[in-house]
Amino acid sequence: MKKILIGLGLCAAVGVFLLTSSGCGKRQEDLNTITVWHWMTDRNKALEELASKYEQQTGIKIKIDLFAPSESYTQKVVSSAQSKVLPDIYGILDKKEVFAAFIKSGFIADITADFKANNNEWENQFFPKALDVNRFTEGNVYGVKAGIYGVPLDVTTIEMLYNVKLLKKAGIKAPPQNFSEFLEAIHALKRVGVSGLVSGWGELWMIDSFASNYAFNIMGEEKVMATYRGEVPYTDPDWIKVLDVFKQLVDNGALIEGVVTKPNKYAEQDFALERAAFAFNGSWCVNVYNDMNPNLEYGVMLPPLANSNLPMKIWGGAGSSFVVNNTSPRKDKAIAFLKWLSAKDQQAYLAKATKNLPANREALAEIPEVLSAFASSMDQVTHPTVWSLNENPVVSEAFLKGIQSILIGEKTPQQIAQNVQQVKQEQLAKKKK
Repeated sequence: MKKILIGLGLCAAVGVFLLTSSGCGKRQEDLNTITVWHWMTDRNKALEELASKYEQQTGIKIKIDLFAPSESYTQKVVSSAQSKVLPDIYGILDKKEVFAAFIKSGFIADITADFKANNNEWENQFFPKALDVNRFTEGNVYGVKAGIYGVPLDVTTIEMLYNVKLLKKAGIKAPPQNFSEFLEAIHALKRVGVSGLVSGWGELWMIDSFASNYAFNIMGEEKVMATYRGEVPYTDPDWIKVLDVFKQLVDNGALIEGVVTKPNKYAEQDFALERAAFAFNGSWCVNVYNDMNPNLEYGVMLPPLANSNLPMKIWGGAGSSFVVNNTSPRKDKAIAFLKWLSAKDQQAYLAKATKNLPANREALAEIPEVLSAFASSMDQVTHPTVWSLNENPVVSEAFLKGIQSILIGEKTPQQIAQNVQQVKQEQLAKKKK
């Protein structure tokens, strides 16, 4: 990826608009006003209220600017980086590669020293998995200096949910722990006319999350990474087992009708309105379900194990994070605000107001019980942004679309495995050229 930095020539054309100290055409700036850009419509009111409280306490004004939807926000951040008009605090909604490019271009401050000060006082407040999203380790593939470059506001986990009333109706006394028990539960639900599992599998990333859960559980992380390196083929028996998970769901009638084309927002409606007994969704759903059906009674569980010898890993980590503009003349004040914003009391307030999991683990005691259930699985969390490497996007797309073909009965797991391996070999050959 090309550096986002632009030449000084363009600076002359847009200098009158520059808000940072790194360009020409500087104007007098209010050093007591911190500007924050974000994309979170559900958190805007709460952030504004916290900003007002911070100003009362410190005299520092916090200007909260909302840009939505997230796609528009991302475009604004990229174009603003090109013009060197980024705010004091903002977020990066993109792959780790893009995050790294912003750091290497000088637009994100390294705040490791702040986290490590006073015997790691600030760092120790967070779930480690939340910080990992904003952390670059020694020798990382992006060439970024090892350190922490962002502050997580909240965390998320993507898990299975179950409807307490519907399971009781089917005579199911406890949520299933393994895949065989899950299929038994599906048949019990079918006998009383209740649909099984719903998820937004019209969105490939949701299938990706579910499939990687079972890949890690069936063969372990190292074998998955070896596959990405080209050392293990997709025709390996373990990858056939991963694909067969989806075939078993189809063969046992476990999926709600239309799941393969269903966007997640419609899948959330299905579960909230009790059209399915199980859902695969993220912790953000607590807020969604509360709006759709405040009386919904549900619990949280890990996806049922396919292999009892290895743990079930789930996607999760920092849900949203803020970074500090490294070129801001108010950098130290911006860091001080983020330290305050991520402290226990402010985190508890945000969690209660927005029903999102706090990144500060000290705030857990003051959040709703169902959110605590999501937080209890943080030790099982993984995510592509913290893996040592990721699969080639072309290969990944072939794999995920292949799963959709299995879900609609077009192809078998063996056929998909052969097709994906062929695509993998083609991509490896291109890389060698």
